[in-house]
Amino acid sequence: MTAVLFIAQRASAAMLAFFVTIHLATILYAVRGGLTAGEVLARTRDNHWFFAFYVMFVIAVSVHAPIGLRNVISEWTPWRGRSLDVALVVFALVLLLMGFRAAAAVYLPPEAIIG
Repeated sequence: MTAVLFIAQRASAAMLAFFVTIHLATILYAVRGGLTAGEVLARTRDNHWFFAFYVMFVIAVSVHAPIGLRNVISEWTPWRGRSLDVALVVFALVLLLMGFRAAAAVYLPPEAIIG
């Protein structure tokens, strides 16, 4: 693994530790407070802070997961080289796309997403 990938994975891991902790604390607060899914969505709609938080969460996951998967695949299989790197860049882009769509679904009203 190159030094850049090593640093990127460690930095994204530090970010994920923060994001996962806040995410789980928020879930526990909502569940213990008796909030319904509709009430949670009412609080997240048009909330720029929630949107920014989850976009950064998605970016951290999209950096961290493909690098870790690259290391696992390289250690456990003979697959290495450019084709592996390209496949994992595609995987990272899929994670980004799916994550941004999920963040938008929590932030935007349904009619803005569906059309």
